[in-house]
Amino acid sequence: MWLIDSSIGRKVVMSVTGAALILFLTFHMAMNCVALISGDAYNAICEFLGANWYALVGTVGLAVLVLIHFVYAFWLTLLNRKARGRERYAVNKRYDTVEWASQNMFVLGIIVVLGLCLHLFNFWYKMQLQEILGTTAVINGQSISPTDGAFLIRYTFSQWYYVLAYVVWLAALWFHLSHGFWSMFHSVGWSGSKWLGRWQVIGNIYVTLLVLGFLSVVLFYFFKSIF
Repeated sequence: MWLIDSSIGRKVVMSVTGAALILFLTFHMAMNCVALISGDAYNAICEFLGANWYALVGTVGLAVLVLIHFVYAFWLTLLNRKARGRERYAVNKRYDTVEWASQNMFVLGIIVVLGLCLHLFNFWYKMQLQEILGTTAVINGQSISPTDGAFLIRYTFSQWYYVLAYVVWLAALWFHLSHGFWSMFHSVGWSGSKWLGRWQVIGNIYVTLLVLGFLSVVLFYFFKSIF
């Protein structure tokens, strides 16, 4: 199958799964921003999703996308290292046309995955999984409803170490997505000499707004806990 056997096919898989993950992040960011307006409205969304069949199907689908994207990223990295051979031990010459993010996509991806694991522990584990199991998470001796996302946001982002971890995670996510956004259009042949630069500008704007949306929630509740 050309999606597995050819370099172009593997890049297409990376592009398609990456585009789907960006769309999910956009939805997730918009959902999180509701918490800036109303905790009750945010909890209503959490209850609507919860452990319903469509949310579970979406969760499984998302997990499959992340797994495929990560596996292909690891695979492409190994193939690229093998293709370079002994050249990878030579002095690395950095050219102005080569982005820092493009040279460190795999490392950035590792940071993103680690941040995702932390995020799953802080929210998915204490919400959807608890609802599936018919139990509740306990924080500081208090039983938390699986749909009380507003409380979990307030609690999580009142802890400075979680805030610091999320800031690092979101910074890595920005670098990863800012390169990945225009790269996916290039991989599927939707960017000529004129549109490559345009996709880079569009991608930087889109990804910056996306990450700022997540960051605004983190910082809002952190400073709210202080003042």
